[in-house]
Amino acid sequence: MHEDIFAGWPCLTRDFAGIGGEIKVHPDDFRVDEIPAYMPCGEGTHVFVRAEKRGMTTPAATGRLAKILGINPADVGYAGLKDARAVTTQYFSMEHVDEKKLCGYDDGQLKVVSISRHGNKLKTGHLLGNRFVIRIRGVSREQLGNARAIFDVLCRRGVPNYFGVQRFGARRDTHLLGEALVRDDRDGFLKKFLGSPQAGDFCDMQAARDSFDAGCLDRALKLWPRQFEDQRKALLMFRKTGRPGLAIGAVDKRMKRLYISAFQSAVFNDILAMRIDGIDTLLAGDMACKSDTGGIFYVENPADEQPRADRYEISPTGMVPGYRSNFAVGRQGEIEHEVLSRRGVELDMFKNLGPLKAKGTRRILRYCLHEPDIDAGSDGNGTFIEVRFCAPAGCYATSLLREMMKTEIEGE
Repeated sequence: MHEDIFAGWPCLTRDFAGIGGEIKVHPDDFRVDEIPAYMPCGEGTHVFVRAEKRGMTTPAATGRLAKILGINPADVGYAGLKDARAVTTQYFSMEHVDEKKLCGYDDGQLKVVSISRHGNKLKTGHLLGNRFVIRIRGVSREQLGNARAIFDVLCRRGVPNYFGVQRFGARRDTHLLGEALVRDDRDGFLKKFLGSPQAGDFCDMQAARDSFDAGCLDRALKLWPRQFEDQRKALLMFRKTGRPGLAIGAVDKRMKRLYISAFQSAVFNDILAMRIDGIDTLLAGDMACKSDTGGIFYVENPADEQPRADRYEISPTGMVPGYRSNFAVGRQGEIEHEVLSRRGVELDMFKNLGPLKAKGTRRILRYCLHEPDIDAGSDGNGTFIEVRFCAPAGCYATSLLREMMKTEIEGE
């Protein structure tokens, strides 16, 4: 069992007992419909396809569409990644292709729902949010009352906007890899990347990591499964040169960016955890975000601005650290300084990463549930509690589920 990194990130509704249960027992138990930022206009060189996926990742779907059309998967645009263990609908775009090849396509996993045209390629972030319908199994109807009480608090005060567990990888350690990169701890990165076995690792990986820790590099290389290309490249370089820096240089740049992003996410979660009981209350010196424009401003008079927060027109934010980040002032600024100090990290470190340097941003501490609903039901697979809601882009449904279930939640 991998470490529960959320143990130090408390729930807003921790005074309520969780209902337990399981999610994603069946694909239909987790449904996600993308809410696009705009609809295709009907004209243009880009074909927009709305597709339904069942048990399929977004990259796998782009690969399948590309194969049908005879194009490079990199030429397929999409607004965001969607869960594999779910039924999801989302848009894809392809330019200068024969849309007739996609009409009526349905292979059981990928189904083309509609086709239109637009003047521009669909790019990452071109979405307003996602609509969720989630069934929690292994719970009885008698637990609906408690589930509703938790749900009501989240509707009124907002859902803590933690980055979800999927941000931290299958081993729950990508943020530690990112921290090592930011701190320029090369030996620490390699020890975590190639060694440090966990109980949840499968046998070959665990043996490979044990061998690395023991200094048996030849044996480690023999044991690392072929699909772990980055680990094998790093190990080959380290065995050849004995230089951690060159070994880290062999790791895919995109993966190293993900590790740094995971560390930024962990720092934000630390900040949110220290403010958890006040995510809906403005403080002097807060940097608040406007819901309609995304604009950020300093709060000078909380009493004057609080009614807007109560209407979800604005929300306090926390730092996602980077070299261009600005600290809040007052109590929120103290929290942000304390968290970075505890991590032994300064903002300038995010600039000393060459092509991996990270600017940083601000992130709202809570998100609003739109069209929320909750009920109990049953089908041929047993009883369930079903929650329905819309969440803004970049917000995790697992944060809501964690509040309700009070158990470790598998990633989206």
